Amino acid sequence: MGTHKLMVVGTGSNVGKTTITLGLMAAYKKLNYNVQGFKCGPDYIDPTYQTVITGRQSRNLDSWMCEEAFVKEVFSDGCQDADIAIIEGVMGMFDGKDPLSNVGSSAEIAAITNTPLLLVIDASGIARSAAAIVKGFQTLSPDVTICGVVANRVGSKGHFELIKQAVEQECDVPVIGFLERDDQLTLPERYAGLVPLLRNEHEPAFQFLAEKIIENFDLDKLYQLMGKEKASNEKDKIFGISKQKSEVKIAVAKDESFCFYYEDNLRLLEQSGAELKYFSPLKGEIIEDDIDGLYIGGGFPERYAEELASQKTVLSSLYEKIQDGLPTLAEGGGFMYMTDAIADENGNEHEMVGIIPGKTNMHSRLVALGYRTIVGMNDNYLFPANKTARGHVFHYSSFEPTGELEAAYEVEGRRGKNLDGYLYKNLIASYTHIHFGSAPNLPRKFIDQCIRYKNGEF
Repeated sequence: MGTHKLMVVGTGSNVGKTTITLGLMAAYKKLNYNVQGFKCGPDYIDPTYQTVITGRQSRNLDSWMCEEAFVKEVFSDGCQDADIAIIEGVMGMFDGKDPLSNVGSSAEIAAITNTPLLLVIDASGIARSAAAIVKGFQTLSPDVTICGVVANRVGSKGHFELIKQAVEQECDVPVIGFLERDDQLTLPERYAGLVPLLRNEHEPAFQFLAEKIIENFDLDKLYQLMGKEKASNEKDKIFGISKQKSEVKIAVAKDESFCFYYEDNLRLLEQSGAELKYFSPLKGEIIEDDIDGLYIGGGFPERYAEELASQKTVLSSLYEKIQDGLPTLAEGGGFMYMTDAIADENGNEHEMVGIIPGKTNMHSRLVALGYRTIVGMNDNYLFPANKTARGHVFHYSSFEPTGELEAAYEVEGRRGKNLDGYLYKNLIASYTHIHFGSAPNLPRKFIDQCIRYKNGEF
């Protein structure tokens, strides 16, 4: 049968892509469709909203961190048993790794997955000019197809009709629907993005949005304009890896403070032979004695620093196990958690695990953002010398070391190459969130080290 597919893209950031995407998901769900969500790029937060609304785990599609074949396979795998797949784009439709190509952009991912595009424009203060905007996006690249347009933030139904007439006459593409300016459609924000959503705390808002979409969009027509993804025959083998029997147990920290994980990192660990056991440091849960490895992802530990610091048993337990040689990967917020302390913007320090000598200091401004290539050094078990992987950083804190540090790898980014990644015994910690899809052998390397720990080899 296959899955209908669509990508929602915008002329730029903040034109309403997320609102339209979530609204379409909620609307089609309300109409009894089984909807699967995807997000272009490295974002962790939007997928949490999609997951709550659709009831299916959203997946990231990133064509800079991952090879084209991997992106195709993630998309195909995610579409299984879904009626509709809706991908949310990133930034502007053509914005990606650099300004001279489509690499890493929504447009490139649309071309890789052969998915038609629904273009969202900010219609504030324009009418016929909307046609010029749409025509520019239609003609820049022959690799993608815009199947429809959405006019966001129109002043009235009459305003929408003016835009619809101009765009359909000049661009020969249907204007599918509109949303008026309305404060009730505003989503909660944190820093430059949304607050992660781990449970449905905004059901009335999502239902209101769904009703507005159903009222103002031609959803039947949009459904007919979508592409079609054929059902995948590969169910036991994903990412080129056959399902391995579980050989080790890896604890994964997951709660409000640690919730940034690429779903396919977790799937690759399971596919490669790990049984994942989730626990919450925030709730005082300690990892069991039969755990062979630890994975602590990013999130907002600074937001819950006082509560995390109060869980003394958790902190001491993790400290002892890592000192004992427990293979541990800590990224972003997980890296912050491994330091001696987190200091808030007022200078108040909150004790953390204390494996990494130094503290992280919170700032009001963004400290680092962007893609990174990591290059292994010191022949550590996960990143042998000169082996590479790709990842992403986004943080408002800086690290202030107070002792000697051994780097696990070099990081290539916008400002050249820097030593990064803290290496201590079997702990590897860094601000960089690594996507295992950029180096699918990494999960197995981690598991092999967990097996050695399980067997008492160090």
